Amino acid sequence: MMTAPPEIIRDEAALDAALTLPSPALRDFILQVNSPLVILGAGGKMGPTLAVLAKHAADLAGHPLEVIAISRYSNDATRQWLENNGVQTHTADLAEASTWAELPDSENVIYLVGQKFGTEDNPGLTWAMNTLVPAYAAARYRDAKLVALSTGCVYPLVAVDSGGASEATPPDPLGEYANACLARERLFEYQASRHGTAMALIRLNYAIDLRYGVLHDIAQMIHQDETLDLSMGHFNCIWQGDANERILRALGHCSNPPQPLNITAPETLSVREIASRLGQLMDREPQFTGEEAPTAWLNNPARSIELFGEPATSLETLLRWTAHWTLHEGRSLGKPTHFEVRDGKY
Repeated sequence: MMTAPPEIIRDEAALDAALTLPSPALRDFILQVNSPLVILGAGGKMGPTLAVLAKHAADLAGHPLEVIAISRYSNDATRQWLENNGVQTHTADLAEASTWAELPDSENVIYLVGQKFGTEDNPGLTWAMNTLVPAYAAARYRDAKLVALSTGCVYPLVAVDSGGASEATPPDPLGEYANACLARERLFEYQASRHGTAMALIRLNYAIDLRYGVLHDIAQMIHQDETLDLSMGHFNCIWQGDANERILRALGHCSNPPQPLNITAPETLSVREIASRLGQLMDREPQFTGEEAPTAWLNNPARSIELFGEPATSLETLLRWTAHWTLHEGRSLGKPTHFEVRDGKY
């Protein structure tokens, strides 16, 4: 049985413990994953907890799975934390073509490399990271099952009462970042067609970790008496622990040709309503400007819910955790999502 979520999360140790607690379903699934599991781009926002989640699941299942987390590791504390939790680390600059021959072989690969913020200032870097690196990865791991992270931003803005874009919705990306993300998907698809690689393309909207994410951003603005712009008035989100579990279990649903898979929670959330609820929990009055547009970037996760079930962590739990974390000045990564952006310029 799953352990009930804590009422509050007091510190980063408790936060990381909550993010890396595997469900019984993941412990059962991880037995199917042959060693080693390679995670590319593991030093970012989601990668460390995903790697440790996989390792914890394997350990609890009695499965001697090596988890190898590959990144540049500009932050040595991240590398040390991974190793302290039983994950092997490998330092590499994945933008360098010569690096790939040195990487360990694997039958199971999670691809998390991406570039978003700074696109307007350095679009060349965004396109290189979102196209050249996927091409290297798909060629190096042509014989593996490969789960690659993408984004719901490859879809067009859809009506807020539509239930969100499904995997059948044709992509229509807005802005250079989203176009580069669609190019990343297309390169994976091209390489898969050449080599017969089984893949899954994960279109995620938005992961929630108390140190970053849409709920974090809204709570911070309320706490700092900043005005919330309602132009992008609706969004989806999912607890990062639930998202990471789905990403890992997607290794069991890779196919050729690759298929996209939307991952988020099913609710279409209102910025105004979420801010009002956080304001109640924080005893603050949110300030608003603008009016909600009739469209937003929204994903319909019906297929992933059919495969994996409803996300385990409720919205009310996330709001309670976020409010407490913000009021007690829990650490922020200082990486705003810019969820309010409607023109695709990051």
